[in-house]
Amino acid sequence: MAASTQLPTYADQQAWKDIQKFLPARLHFTPAHSPVEEFWSHRGHEIHLDRWPNPSAKVRVVLHHGVGTNGRQMSMILGVPLHAAGYELVAVDMPGYGCTRVAAAGRPHAYDEWVQIASDFVDYERARGDTRPIVLYGLSAGGMLTYHAAARNRQVAGIVGMTFLDQRIQQVADETALHAVVARAGVPLARLANAAGLSALRLPMAWVSKMRALVNEPAALRVFLKDTSSAGSAASMRFLATYSGYAPALEYEAFDVCPILLTQPAEDRWTPLHLSKLVLDRVGKVPVKIVELEGAGHYPLEDKGLQQLSDAILEFLQSVAP
Repeated sequence: MAASTQLPTYADQQAWKDIQKFLPARLHFTPAHSPVEEFWSHRGHEIHLDRWPNPSAKVRVVLHHGVGTNGRQMSMILGVPLHAAGYELVAVDMPGYGCTRVAAAGRPHAYDEWVQIASDFVDYERARGDTRPIVLYGLSAGGMLTYHAAARNRQVAGIVGMTFLDQRIQQVADETALHAVVARAGVPLARLANAAGLSALRLPMAWVSKMRALVNEPAALRVFLKDTSSAGSAASMRFLATYSGYAPALEYEAFDVCPILLTQPAEDRWTPLHLSKLVLDRVGKVPVKIVELEGAGHYPLEDKGLQQLSDAILEFLQSVAP
């Protein structure tokens, strides 16, 4: 479904344009390298896509955001360098974020639905008659989403994550929540509220997570936190309850789907490396590589780290489809 005036698009949003000013000029969109906005209908949702087409690309990359970002913000850090290198990309807005319009009826969405959408989108792309390999990339919570989707779908050639966080592990929950007390008391309360019929009750993500560690540039952070399509978003009790307890289709010791790359920002004040290693150290059936991004924050704005990010992903893509 093509973008229409009846649905919100980034053409009409100022926040991403303000954030782009904090990124290196070499990453800014150009007439030759910029996304085409589309919508994909999925179970009542109108899922917004930033598509970067390239029919001659050997590999397609699907970009997933986390709980403080959106698909356009993924396009902003990876779209130009990967597209200019000859790859095709598409950045997805999950329900509750970006320009996706959620289904009008029904219960508030669960995290499980994010996983289903990510998996179904792989099937959707393959059903179009395109057999090129698909690699998933995810930033922050999007990193674990790539793992969950790959474990469920299995038709994925590789996953790249900017952190892999298992919220079932108490240490991960404690260190990524706003305060440990939020993890210890808030998560059980979210599950209780969800079970008690209060699943639609919503809380700002900045109240329950370390959202103020999203970027290491204070002026940029202010823009993010005001943006209700990303860091200023709110989540339902149902989403929080299901996100905190989601069990993958394959536990880490059994994961045999595809190679994994972790691109870890070295100056990440929200999700440091040791939290992702709690997951990756248990993966033994596929290759796992870790690349640290010098000077980079959780959502990287720093040029050196961003260059290392795209370099690492390009090397990974070459290994998937030489």
